[in-house]
Amino acid sequence: MTPAVLNGEASTSAAAHTNGHTNGVHPLKKGTLDGFGTRAIHAGSEANEETGAVIPPISLSTTYKQNGIGKHKGFEYSRSGNPNRNAFETTLAALESGGAYALAFSSGSATTATMLQSLGPDAHIISVNDVYGGTFRYMTRVASENQGLETTFVDLENADDDTIRAAFRPNTKLIWIESPTNPTLRLIDIPRIVALARAAPSDPLVLVDNTFLSPFYSSPLLQGADVVMHSLTKYVNGHSDVVMGALVLPAHRAALADKLRFLQNAIGAVPSAYDCWLAQRGAKTLHLRMKAHGANALAVARALQRSPHVEEVIYPGLAGHPRNELAYRSLSPHARAFVDRYVQEHGDAAGGFPYGGMISFRIRGGAQEAETFLTSARLFTLAESLGGVESLAELPAQMTHGSIPPAERALLGIGDNLVRLSVGVEEVEDLIADVEQALEAAAAVSNKSSSA
Repeated sequence: MTPAVLNGEASTSAAAHTNGHTNGVHPLKKGTLDGFGTRAIHAGSEANEETGAVIPPISLSTTYKQNGIGKHKGFEYSRSGNPNRNAFETTLAALESGGAYALAFSSGSATTATMLQSLGPDAHIISVNDVYGGTFRYMTRVASENQGLETTFVDLENADDDTIRAAFRPNTKLIWIESPTNPTLRLIDIPRIVALARAAPSDPLVLVDNTFLSPFYSSPLLQGADVVMHSLTKYVNGHSDVVMGALVLPAHRAALADKLRFLQNAIGAVPSAYDCWLAQRGAKTLHLRMKAHGANALAVARALQRSPHVEEVIYPGLAGHPRNELAYRSLSPHARAFVDRYVQEHGDAAGGFPYGGMISFRIRGGAQEAETFLTSARLFTLAESLGGVESLAELPAQMTHGSIPPAERALLGIGDNLVRLSVGVEEVEDLIADVEQALEAAAAVSNKSSSA
């Protein structure tokens, strides 16, 4: 069997030979580190050598001609490797600062499943307690039954070091972080958790789900994380037309990348060539979209603050948010440069700084007022998911986090009046007007019910 050619370099690693296929881990090419937007546009998008096409063509073939047994051009079977998936994974590794290896999967849930399966049987993990409902479901109802995985859920935002240390066991293999969390936008001090993990006898990996901030606003690998996860369905693709997930790892985690690549091929939860082409196209404008998402979200958050119909606004970029300083410290180098320019240009009138496009708020009243707001909005579409160019709104308690038991939702602060907004890139004046009229509609219903 011939060694796989990985970005122009031959690999003889046994792990690269996945189920008889030689399309192994392909690390990011070394070279000049261009700016974020430049990498988004150019990494993995070299002109086609045969035709000169500037944009990578879509390769739909499932199999590839061999010039002799085991003699091929780097591709054998599309599950094991595809030109579009390889190109997109190169883009992803370049976008996630500190990344060297990237693996794309058919969904964020498939990404979660593969990562947890890599831990083997009877492992223990620590997870932030305010975790995405689908991740909670997989940990507690699938991995627990199928591989004996045990999960300890900890408030990683507020728990002191001793409390977190007490959660470690001899078989603790992973710490699962979301920051900000979904949907209450709690912030985790990633370097603090990494330090605790490194001091633990079991030396667990630290994974950060970076979906909410995207590689533009946050670079967890630069903060010491071992693995970064994305639901690419959201901001990276950015157009609500692809379901996909990814894992990105630094150079010193090559062995883990090999293991995950083997599982990616063996399990087969891989994205299609067309979806990879679409997501790579979406990623080219990630830096432009995230700046617009953040600026719009900050303006909408401030409008919500001004409304008498809102109890609480949760947006870490707001100047008055209790974790505002941590939010600033957690910014990626390129996002910090953008934020500093934004604040300098807008001064105190900014009321904070852009920090992604996600807002959660508690509307005055309960489920009735929340539903009225959601159904009265014109531009904020009532729908699950997030991160597209269009604005979305949902009620986590009954939608994205419905799989979490009511008692646990209550402890997490996910009540019937908690509304989650994914602020899009429409004209900000239109978004503010839409939120304000929907709040007035909800207030009118509330007043009517009170006077009845």
